[in-house]
Amino acid sequence: MPRATASTALQERLDEALVAHGVPGASLAVLHDGVVAAAASGVLNLDTGVEATADSLFQIGSITKVWTATVVMGLVEEGLIDLDAPLQRYLPDFAVLDERVAGEVTIRHLLTHSSGIDGDNFADTGRGDDALEKYVATCAALRQLHPLGATMSYCNTGYTLLGRVIEVTTGEVWDNAMRTRLFAPLQLTHTATLPEDVLRFRAAIGHIQPGDKPVTAPMWGLPRTAGPPGAICSTAAEVVRFAQLHLEGGTLDGAKLLEPATVAAMQEPLVAVPSGGVGASGSHWGLGWELFEWDGRKVVGHDGNTIGQAAFLRVVPDAGVAIALLTNGGDVYGLFRILAGPLLREAADLDLPPDAEPPAVPLPVDPVGYVGVYEREGTSIRVEARGEGVAAVLTTTGLGAEMAPEPVELPLHRVSADDDVFLTQHPAAPGTWLPVRFVTVGGTRVLHLAGRATPRVS
Repeated sequence: MPRATASTALQERLDEALVAHGVPGASLAVLHDGVVAAAASGVLNLDTGVEATADSLFQIGSITKVWTATVVMGLVEEGLIDLDAPLQRYLPDFAVLDERVAGEVTIRHLLTHSSGIDGDNFADTGRGDDALEKYVATCAALRQLHPLGATMSYCNTGYTLLGRVIEVTTGEVWDNAMRTRLFAPLQLTHTATLPEDVLRFRAAIGHIQPGDKPVTAPMWGLPRTAGPPGAICSTAAEVVRFAQLHLEGGTLDGAKLLEPATVAAMQEPLVAVPSGGVGASGSHWGLGWELFEWDGRKVVGHDGNTIGQAAFLRVVPDAGVAIALLTNGGDVYGLFRILAGPLLREAADLDLPPDAEPPAVPLPVDPVGYVGVYEREGTSIRVEARGEGVAAVLTTTGLGAEMAPEPVELPLHRVSADDDVFLTQHPAAPGTWLPVRFVTVGGTRVLHLAGRATPRVS
């Protein structure tokens, strides 16, 4: 595999942007005309001052899902997995609170986040090779956020279950299956899933900002059960090499992992995102990929967030361009926009859509259709009247509570008098407007934010 080339121009851009957005360290890579240019800047850990280099490993978070989906689709081609088979064919003991869903949910539902199963079950079942096997039993108490297949709600739970399906069908633990079926064929020498493998390299730790300055996160990684949805560590250069596999129809440097038809199928829009398509947000999900339409052109990608680390991948199929940015804290969304915008324009002749903004004159809101308590695993959202508008008070529970112990108030700004779409800003993403939409699914009022459906419970 030809190594990525160091880019002085990319380096200068990254150095300048990193300081402007208070990001401790970052890794950036661009694939253009078949060549990967890479740069890194800042430090991996503010406590130790270790320099970030282009071969340093960052957590790519949920970008992992596309890698897991790629292995699943390879097993579909081999006839070991049927996309429309019930999950219980592979995991007979699988159960959730709704018995009908347990028996009818399919592999396709899990790949497209359309199962409706509560998606943030981060149960820790240990560090052993049986972690995913044990995880299946922890799903028995999970409820539905929406009826099966009725819409989408981002589902980490589903991808952990897909990891277990990979184990059952290959006879290998997920980590080994990823190495033998993806990392090794693509000659990814700086990509790993387990902490003991990551420690062979320079590795970033996440940073959070409880006060005026960023500090190292209280823990480095997620439980092993979060492997299939979010635990790959890699470099930006190797992330775009993975993207190159999909840009070149499933075969890269002689390694054929997927058929071109399968690659194309993964990029087909299958499920609409209720709060999507606003500004630069994704409008649909395919089989693993998040799908965007910018200026009438298709873009595929995925974001990833772990404990104080964030990652971004955008791929422009008709231009053969991919951009990956891996970060470890600070204003990561601002950093992404200031870097990705010019890079996409130069490499793909494509403009990054501007962020949506609320109307200059606030629109009045009748709170009756919105107020209440909305809950899902890990999150409680209380929507309250505020003058002539409404606000959402978000409380984090479960795994993330230690890093966000206090409730966060999110004012909701209505976008149009004819729709239930609002915009808000989260303190973790200053300056970035996030779409929120209220929908009624199966007779239940649902708040849709950050790709997740949160049903009203009172």
